[in-house]
Amino acid sequence: MKRNDPCWCGSGLKWKKCHYPKIGTQQQTPLAENYLKKYGIIIKSASHMEGIRRACKLAAMILRKTCEMAQAGVTTNALNDYAHRLHVEAGAIPAPLGYGEPPFPKSICTSLNDVICHGIPDDIPLKDGDILNIDVTSILDGYYGDCSYMVAIGKVDPDKKLVMEVSQECLTRAIGILKPGLMIYEIGNAIESYAVSRGCSVVNQFVGHGTGIEFHEPPQVPHHYNHLKIPLVPGMTFTIEPMINAGVRSGYIDPKNQWTAHTNDGKPSAQYEHTVLITEEGYEVLTI
Repeated sequence: MKRNDPCWCGSGLKWKKCHYPKIGTQQQTPLAENYLKKYGIIIKSASHMEGIRRACKLAAMILRKTCEMAQAGVTTNALNDYAHRLHVEAGAIPAPLGYGEPPFPKSICTSLNDVICHGIPDDIPLKDGDILNIDVTSILDGYYGDCSYMVAIGKVDPDKKLVMEVSQECLTRAIGILKPGLMIYEIGNAIESYAVSRGCSVVNQFVGHGTGIEFHEPPQVPHHYNHLKIPLVPGMTFTIEPMINAGVRSGYIDPKNQWTAHTNDGKPSAQYEHTVLITEEGYEVLTI
């Protein structure tokens, strides 16, 4: 949803004139004003956090139920339709639907095997040996929650098992170091140092990102070695979503749909994702 889109409440007004969360500087602390001016980062207020928590809990619930449905013989379109229905029943909006240019055509992303991200659901049934990432982003009352999880369909080969294990451990390690004062580059360092130690590569064409008030906000959160010296502070909300490949890190975008990213060498890729909040004491994982 963009600020000039019709508001989700049905008022007929643009979102920015209706339920768009207020981030006016008159409500901000000096730190929040500085981060917005210097980095474009929105430091969330208590009311923002409350709304983002609700959206994240909904996204996590929809993701969990959709993953439970994934098994051999089920199509990713069926998973998409189920996730869409759960959004509607909750009074929420699936953020991917109609997002971007060209507009994303489905309500969730389903990325199979060598697909790094942004896979589009279709009518091909899942089969034994597949690995599948399901990515859910929900808009609830104007706030966003974003998460993804991997599903193994039956018995998978060693490369697929490896990238799933490594991606999940990379996410766990990256979250575990979060605290105020940590530099963003340290997140990527934690991820890539572990992935390389396991013989895998880290995708550097896609990154984590701020989220909560908009789908994608500053800052970018690279998962690879980088030099981004932005200190974390309480009130930051962002995703960590390491995409780990069994072979080379590079990928290409499907020229037909202009969305789906595949590994260049056709080897498998895996990704797990959470939305996190930086707190005074450390962090809170919101999408659980």
